[in-house]
Amino acid sequence: MQRIVEPELMDVAEQAEAYAQGDFEDAHRRIVETFESRFPGVELAGPVLDLGCGPGDITFRFAARFPEASLVGVDGSAAMIALANERRSRETGLRDRVSFLEGAIPGAPIPARRWMAIVSNSLLHHLHRPAVLWQAVARHAAPGARVFVADLMRPASLEECGRLVDAYAAGEPEVLRRDFYNSLAAAFEPGEVRAQLAEAGLDELQVDVISDRHLIVFGNRR
Repeated sequence: MQRIVEPELMDVAEQAEAYAQGDFEDAHRRIVETFESRFPGVELAGPVLDLGCGPGDITFRFAARFPEASLVGVDGSAAMIALANERRSRETGLRDRVSFLEGAIPGAPIPARRWMAIVSNSLLHHLHRPAVLWQAVARHAAPGARVFVADLMRPASLEECGRLVDAYAAGEPEVLRRDFYNSLAAAFEPGEVRAQLAEAGLDELQVDVISDRHLIVFGNRR
């Protein structure tokens, strides 16, 4: 089916709050586990950039798992960054290694550092121009940096979008069910992502399908 774009930012307070309160425990735990499975034995140290961090749950999970890393989460939604900073005020054991900044890519005021890893979850499908994500990766990843991008994968039909929503978000609030449906319809197929990487000069990165609704992009930057 053809891709149906959705708004790039979840900047409505109700949307952001519903997302922050959603039950993503299993999904977000698996993000870190999948990162570790693709980079076995790695112990991240130094600056790590989280693009499209939302309310910061995955940012904090990476900080907890890799105590030598310092994380900067970036998101274009003021509502999401407000929630991330609110949580940071409570995370006394991690907040010295985690910070957040508001800004959409391109144009976000990302510090010029030697970023040793770039991670991203569920940003790609929001972008009307997906090239901006890969351009940010190419610009900010240090040579040899680990790159790990997880996202939804577009189903073959709108009917399949509805089936996946019913299967995996049956008990969630209607606002989250609607967002999940729209995000599935806005997501990319694996072949489309491979073409994006080739165009961006990032063909050293691999694309894997990891579930009936998710794909990942991973590898070391040249």
